[in-house]
Amino acid sequence: MSSYSTDFKCVRDDVSPEEWQTRVELAACYRLVDRFGMTDLIYNHITARIPGTEHLLINLYGLLYKEITASSLVKIELAGNILAKPDTDYGINRSGYVIHGAIHEARPQVQCVIHTHTRAGMAVASMKCGLLPLTQTSMRFVGHIGYHDFEGPAIDLEERVRLVRDLGSHDAMILRNHGLLTCGATIQQAFNTLYQLEMSCRAQVDTMAAGTEITLPAQEVLELTAHLYQPGTRRPYGVLEWPAMIRLLNAEGRSSGFPPYDA
Repeated sequence: MSSYSTDFKCVRDDVSPEEWQTRVELAACYRLVDRFGMTDLIYNHITARIPGTEHLLINLYGLLYKEITASSLVKIELAGNILAKPDTDYGINRSGYVIHGAIHEARPQVQCVIHTHTRAGMAVASMKCGLLPLTQTSMRFVGHIGYHDFEGPAIDLEERVRLVRDLGSHDAMILRNHGLLTCGATIQQAFNTLYQLEMSCRAQVDTMAAGTEITLPAQEVLELTAHLYQPGTRRPYGVLEWPAMIRLLNAEGRSSGFPPYDA
């Protein structure tokens, strides 16, 4: 008989303090992606590397993002082999480690990778022009975003080489005709980059739908703005914002009806 229970045993005492902290932060990230309207039913993935290991944490395939907890996450190898998971018939989605595992393996400094299928993200991913520097928010990505052509659902291991090539050293990429992807040295940074990329796409869709003449700043202004938003210029965006995001989750979670993310 199949078991798709979402009543998961707490694993806090079964893992290292470093793994538990990563689990809590990753579960919070899943909840925040849901909170800001960037989910796609049960699809997509956010992965995080457990510090000091070659192991990743990923979601069970079948849970809503608002259901994910620290204890419900699955520990896998870079190749996708499951090392530990809750006692449930839910498994993991192959696309999760085809895309994410490739980036984690090629860029060890990346702790977190996020992939989404938002309405605005898919719209901009379908535009030949790609992301335009229409707003201060989108100017952050001038010269700092990659593009990967659509090759069908990401289940082919050979595509990993091209994914890594097209991302390069960037922390953001548009998967053409597909969606968005961000990564970062921390979960906090990856989430902040995703939020800004999503807001940029929404603004672009709204601006183009208005049908009015568009103005763009001079190239030197675009380059300066992009430079000022890079993590090493002023501050690593996402870190300062994270405690506020946790307060938001904690305040709203008490009445959500879902288990706390840090369970």
